[in-house]
Amino acid sequence: MITRLRTLPLHLQILIALFLGVVLGLSLNRGYGMPRVVLQEDNVRIEITEDIGGISILREGSPPIQASDIKTLKDHFPEAHQLFLEHRPVPTPALRVALYSKWLGDLFLRLLRMGTVPLIFTSLVTGVAGLGSAQRLGRMFSLTLGYYLLTSLLAITVGIVMVNLIRPGIGAELPIPSSHGTVTHQALSDVFGQLLGNMNPVASLANADFLSIITFALLFGLFIVVVGGESGELLRKVFAAGFDVMMAMTTAIIRLAPVGVFAYMLYATAGLGVQVFYSLAWYMLTVFLALTVHAFVVLPTLIKWVAGRSPLQFIQAMSPALMTAFSTASSNGTLPLTMASVEKRAGVKNRISSFVLPLGATVNMDGTALYEVVAVLFIAQATGHDIGLASQIVIAFTALLASVGAAGIPHAGLVMMAIVLQAANLPVEAQGLIIAVDRVLDMCRTTVNVWSDSTGCAVIARFEGRES
Repeated sequence: MITRLRTLPLHLQILIALFLGVVLGLSLNRGYGMPRVVLQEDNVRIEITEDIGGISILREGSPPIQASDIKTLKDHFPEAHQLFLEHRPVPTPALRVALYSKWLGDLFLRLLRMGTVPLIFTSLVTGVAGLGSAQRLGRMFSLTLGYYLLTSLLAITVGIVMVNLIRPGIGAELPIPSSHGTVTHQALSDVFGQLLGNMNPVASLANADFLSIITFALLFGLFIVVVGGESGELLRKVFAAGFDVMMAMTTAIIRLAPVGVFAYMLYATAGLGVQVFYSLAWYMLTVFLALTVHAFVVLPTLIKWVAGRSPLQFIQAMSPALMTAFSTASSNGTLPLTMASVEKRAGVKNRISSFVLPLGATVNMDGTALYEVVAVLFIAQATGHDIGLASQIVIAFTALLASVGAAGIPHAGLVMMAIVLQAANLPVEAQGLIIAVDRVLDMCRTTVNVWSDSTGCAVIARFEGRES
């Protein structure tokens, strides 16, 4: 039976794991209960609760203490930790199963985060160095990067507007504490100041300082191009080989997604029941509407008024590639068909498509950037953090950089989302629930990624005057 399941496509495995986790979680939800101990010390009432969302200690006359787990309680509230150990409520069997499931889901997320730093570093170095080895730096390079930066910023803007209009996280119930530290509040100038202030690449890698890592990777790849010759080619091959290894490792970890989905859905539904799906439904709707606006309003506007082409005819020409991107959720896997559709059906010269599309598959991730910023702001809203516009811009900037390093494989956006969550000091464990509904959204955002790359071909062809 297990062998048969392993032969199924990954998205079907995830759907089956989702179903099984929900069924078992709902069955546990009936006998779940809420382990609680009430104490009286010096005429002060103390209530200790251990729930699926974590540990809560309420003391009359004092602010409530909440922690996601015992380790967090020990690190931040040592006195409360000692009190909890002395008077810990007896967990129900259902709660024990849910907590073990959370541990299993957290293990999967730790594996995802483990490969984040080397994947994004080797990906960016390889991408930039590869451009130089092909002697592609020049006017077209500048135009293409300018286009990709513009559309990614537009996509992120659409996402921010949509999430502030719909506010899917307000009132949402997620099985994580409503307070999880302090969200990073800083100006965009402070972010650039940090990039300039922390120029130690070893320290950045050790501390997972992603903004500094991305900056160093881009500079390192650029200077591989500058050095050139045998040394540059040797380094390019080394990092290309490292990227291949990290892609294989990341793909293997992503194959464990059904286990993570099963564990997190069991954990969530055991404590919250069907309520968790109402929150995820609003989140999915927000992402879908934002992707729809970008794909059917923003990009067609660029095709019509910048590229000077009919949006309807162009989307018809690209339909084979777009449908393949939707079904496979892989922009890299769709790349050959995308190039064939752009050249043979849309009439763009190979000189342009052979440069714009491979670069786009590496650095242009409109749908991924949009999805990441919506997901992070949804988690912020759901955990009770009021994020102002300035902090949203910082999150958007981080999402933009993270999307540049996102590999063109299914569910790779999940790996990069950890970067944005950590940068904003938001609970990474909330990502475990998003995995359950990620496949459908992954298909949609990958289609938008490929659609944006294709639009870029039409735009650059207009400027270069090479369209046939």
